Amino acid sequence: MGKGKLAKFAEMAENPLVVECPMAAVMQEEFPLRGRWHEDFFHNDNPIVLELGCGRGEYTVGLGRQMPDKNFIGVDIKGARMWTGAKEALQSGMRNVGFLRTNIEIIDRLFAAGEVSEIWLTFPDPQMKKQTKRLTSSLFLARYRNILSTDAVVHLKTDSNFMFTYTKYITEVNNLPVVECID
Repeated sequence: MGKGKLAKFAEMAENPLVVECPMAAVMQEEFPLRGRWHEDFFHNDNPIVLELGCGRGEYTVGLGRQMPDKNFIGVDIKGARMWTGAKEALQSGMRNVGFLRTNIEIIDRLFAAGEVSEIWLTFPDPQMKKQTKRLTSSLFLARYRNILSTDAVVHLKTDSNFMFTYTKYITEVNNLPVVECID
């Protein structure tokens, strides 16, 4: 196990900005925050924005600082990585940032219909060999549709030509409107 990983996991378990949700638990029972993120986690009605595959969470924290009128949730399965952003948000006293440690494959079991107003995909792994793992695949887009509000936006930032081209193709195949495309 990596250096300090157990200590980071212990800190994550105590951090009030972190929700850990194992896939097995959600498959057996309803997730208690589903449809209640505003009331029970953020305690406000500000729009909820997800950063899927947040890694260390710096982008989630940065967005939270830039837009205090929105709530941001960084989502990733790697808790030791996410620890960095979660710790910084806690130490900074941020009330509009949280972290969710879970599998993105079950995202539509964790949020209610229309509960999310934006999704950020910042430099996701292109998953060259596993199309079903690509965060911009039709499979994932269908999951996002289940939780996004009607006027929601999905942002993609990538440095992978493969991911860019693939996503551009997927938006065309699924007849999705593209607000802006910068190559």
